[in-house]
Amino acid sequence: MPRIESSALAFVALRCPRCHEGPLFTHPALSFKFARMPDNCPICGQAYEPEPGFYWGAMFVSYGFSVAIFAISGVLCYYLLGDPAVWVYVLTVAVASFALMPLVFRYSRAIMLYLFGGVSYKPDAPRKSPLEQPSAS
Repeated sequence: MPRIESSALAFVALRCPRCHEGPLFTHPALSFKFARMPDNCPICGQAYEPEPGFYWGAMFVSYGFSVAIFAISGVLCYYLLGDPAVWVYVLTVAVASFALMPLVFRYSRAIMLYLFGGVSYKPDAPRKSPLEQPSAS
């Protein structure tokens, strides 16, 4: 994968905060394994879990995302559907929350790692040798 020079773009692409090349997740967001992260970056070897229980803090970030989804979908429902019945609001918020769950999960973890993981971008980060990198199979 090509290196992304901007930390903001590497965050959006969900890449390693140290080398900006390695993916943070092993499977696509639309698969049932959307939550799987490797232990280390496959390119530079950076640990993705700096300490045990590190991602417990991502629950608070996820809560913030969920409140935003609730508010935005409620306001859109009000203005687009003309103040429908309560069950329409509940259904709209539930569907939006469920549909965006993989993205909320991934970006909550990425925010935790980028802001509180103590890792900064190093363009000259040492690479793992080809023998240490996992095979593509």
